[in-house]
Amino acid sequence: MPVRAVNEGLVMLWVKALHVVAMVTWFAGLFYLPRLFVYHADTRDETGAARFKIMERRLFILMSIGATATIVFGMWMIILLPEYLSMHWLQLKLALVAILIGYHLYCYQLLSDFRANANRRSAKWFRAFNEVPSLLLLAIVLLAIVKPF
Repeated sequence: MPVRAVNEGLVMLWVKALHVVAMVTWFAGLFYLPRLFVYHADTRDETGAARFKIMERRLFILMSIGATATIVFGMWMIILLPEYLSMHWLQLKLALVAILIGYHLYCYQLLSDFRANANRRSAKWFRAFNEVPSLLLLAIVLLAIVKPF
């Protein structure tokens, strides 16, 4: 095998590994932020609410870094192997990632509502909302590993 092909393969493995680490960071935030919203929605005292606002803001920053890194490393992999874009499993995975980005941005809207003391959602609603990233994670990982179609 030519040295260039080996080096390109190693680069792809490193980029893929960093993509997975970033994705884990992103999903950790996507799992925990809505859980914080559950507790925040049930909080009645101002001290507790202020504490949740700080935690939510800091977590959103960290998960946004994870999201950005996930997208950057994912794009880097596509640049390294653009022929993957013709594969249906990747097209579906990217569609689900687009939905995930929308979910992430909606979390920011919900965070902003809490910050402005304008939340209108119940803790029960947030419990259901918290399940969305689990379903997306399952579908995305299955597509990436099994590569159906």
